Amino acid sequence: MADRNAEQGEMEAKLQEWGAKLDEMKAKANDAQADMKADLEQRIAALSAKREAMQQKLAELKSASDDAWESIKTGFQGAWSELSTAFEEAAAKFKS
Repeated sequence: MADRNAEQGEMEAKLQEWGAKLDEMKAKANDAQADMKADLEQRIAALSAKREAMQQKLAELKSASDDAWESIKTGFQGAWSELSTAFEEAAAKFKS
């Protein structure tokens, strides 16, 4: 149970970190030239939607029984990995 709580805490912290990164990206998009602004805003919207979906999945994961935890976590990890990659790609786009 302690491992489960630790993992959930780490996931919540990462979601908060991604929320802060989204705020930074929004600020940069506001300062971007018009031709890039629309693309950046679209990326931000997609990331925001994925992040919100992960928050909902994390809530489901947190409420799962100990028996269901491992099976739910397996599916969750794939979506988590996808979101992490999306944030890395977006961060690289905002740096260029």
